[in-house]
Amino acid sequence: MPPWSTIDTIMFDMDGTLLDLHFDNYFWQSLVPQMYAKEHGISEADAKILVKFKNEQALGSLEWYCLDYWADELKINIVQLKKTITHKISVRPNVEKLLTQLRDCKKRILLITNAHPSSLEIKMAHTGIDSFFHDCISSHTLNLAKEHHGFWDKLQHHFPYDPAKTILFDDSLPVLRQAQREGLKHLYAIQKPDSKRPPLHAEEFPQVIDFEHIMPNPLSAH
Repeated sequence: MPPWSTIDTIMFDMDGTLLDLHFDNYFWQSLVPQMYAKEHGISEADAKILVKFKNEQALGSLEWYCLDYWADELKINIVQLKKTITHKISVRPNVEKLLTQLRDCKKRILLITNAHPSSLEIKMAHTGIDSFFHDCISSHTLNLAKEHHGFWDKLQHHFPYDPAKTILFDDSLPVLRQAQREGLKHLYAIQKPDSKRPPLHAEEFPQVIDFEHIMPNPLSAH
């Protein structure tokens, strides 16, 4: 259980933390290769190999998260393609219940995501959970991915927070490790980011199985 009474700022990742990562895995690993094969007249199997290769080349960079980069690289309208499967976007269990509780406890709630602003806009429009947050911040606006050195310090200059009184929920180990290096004290991993895939094992950080298990008590969380 997080020490809610000592926390004043709660930061949430989006994909795999608040939203089921199945949408993104399906989109990039199935739908994008299907569309690439159709647009470029190659087999779907070859398209999967090519998209995977390009994906691995960009991994670790801010471009990996950039929809404009992928639209140019693959010659596909990525934003429009995402809009065709918005019905697959789903909020993870008990997310809205937790956000409601935190709001009632008068906590500052921030969404900190590597997702491109266009993707953030699509997902917030579909789910409506942006109403819970004081700010929704894409790492693209800071020109630095969350797992890169200096991101959390740069974020602090734009959105001041006390690292000792801040908690971060994220499904990415590289992100959590970088946040730890930059002084964030309370770090929680997500055990099952994709509902259709096996759970992850990140023993170096406490893992959230279900947000139901860490609900703050409004009377003791202040």
